[in-house]
Amino acid sequence: MKIAICTLGCKVNQYETQAMEQELRRRGHELTDFESAADAYIINTCTVTAVSDKKCRNIIRRAKKQTPEAVVAVCGCYAQTDPEAVAALGVDVVSGSSGRMAFLDHLEQQLRQRQAQIVEVDEALRRRAFERLPAGGQEGRTRAMLKVEDGCVNFCSYCIIPYARGPIRSLPLDEAVAQAKQLAAEGYLEIVLTGIEISSWAHDFRNGQTLTDLVEAVCRAVPTLRVRLGSLEPRTITEDFCRRTSVLPNLCPHFHLSLQSGCDATLKRMNRKYDTAHYYESVELLRKHFAFPAITTDLIVGFPQETEEEFEQTLTFIRKCAFSSMHIFPYSRRPGTPAAAMEGQIQKSVQEERARRAAAAADEMEQDYLTRLIGSTLPVLFEEEKGGLWQGHAPNYVAVRAEGHDLHNCLRPVRITAVSGNNLKGALLHD
Repeated sequence: MKIAICTLGCKVNQYETQAMEQELRRRGHELTDFESAADAYIINTCTVTAVSDKKCRNIIRRAKKQTPEAVVAVCGCYAQTDPEAVAALGVDVVSGSSGRMAFLDHLEQQLRQRQAQIVEVDEALRRRAFERLPAGGQEGRTRAMLKVEDGCVNFCSYCIIPYARGPIRSLPLDEAVAQAKQLAAEGYLEIVLTGIEISSWAHDFRNGQTLTDLVEAVCRAVPTLRVRLGSLEPRTITEDFCRRTSVLPNLCPHFHLSLQSGCDATLKRMNRKYDTAHYYESVELLRKHFAFPAITTDLIVGFPQETEEEFEQTLTFIRKCAFSSMHIFPYSRRPGTPAAAMEGQIQKSVQEERARRAAAAADEMEQDYLTRLIGSTLPVLFEEEKGGLWQGHAPNYVAVRAEGHDLHNCLRPVRITAVSGNNLKGALLHD
């Protein structure tokens, strides 16, 4: 059967999609593009904002309209938090954010003989076991993902994810090392350690292990692979973390540190577990131990009760941190979260204006970071050809373009010659 998958949201969703792709091929199915006719459509949903929910609903409707006779099966975080809304769209299978193999069983059951709608969603907050799925990359990708953690117990006031994913569950260190070795054997040159909140890896084991132990073990087990970290909480960046990881030659010097606001009062309303002083200490530690690291972040603007003065504090703070890249989001009111019920919701026009100002500051910082790379030589893992140039990523996750031939999944040194938008251009060097 021909099956198409649409994935929304984070790298964990992407990881779980590639695991389903592997399993569907093993079961003898053919994967096809989501825009093409198919026997079944899978939508792996996201629920991080109300906008995400709406996008999921639109894609489900599009799939049903595109091929009316096809089986439509929906899984992921939106299906977990609001299965009734998904079921009401008339899909054939509704599952949540776990039980992927059972979800595929239900899909095949509907493909064999169309039956009544199947809705099977557990209670995420009761989960205690880590769901083991095969690591790997989505079709055609050069970078593989290794999910080492699931769940979150931070309960930030704007976030629904703890209710969609449940408590912390971790992949044991020896299993993570074994999966990394398998990915190396399969020919991948880079892996990403991913999870909902990888800073909390091993908290459920209560054995004293930390993310630092995991990073050391994986990097040393696969010395020929670049190892990249997913999003981190500032508490991860300690003197011990930096001292032990900065000597690992295959750890990518790219650190995505969640910020969300550069104002302490706003951080408190968000129920974040740090203040700006702690955050800046983490930034300084990274720059002390790593040579010109890429430090990236997320920022939410227009959070409830955010004053102009508070926003100006955020602008000052992000400039102080000098991020190499930022993702900036106007606050999106998410039903079911404490922030949605707060007084002092900010008008959309004010949110958008603040987002533009923050983006302008972010662009300045990114251009400064990129410009300082001109003249350097970076090892680039090439992925695809675009507009006559091959494009890939350096260890700092900056996109680099260069002339070449048949460079897919090749790691090559590139001499950086220019900045082009938010990318770098360079000349391929011979090894």
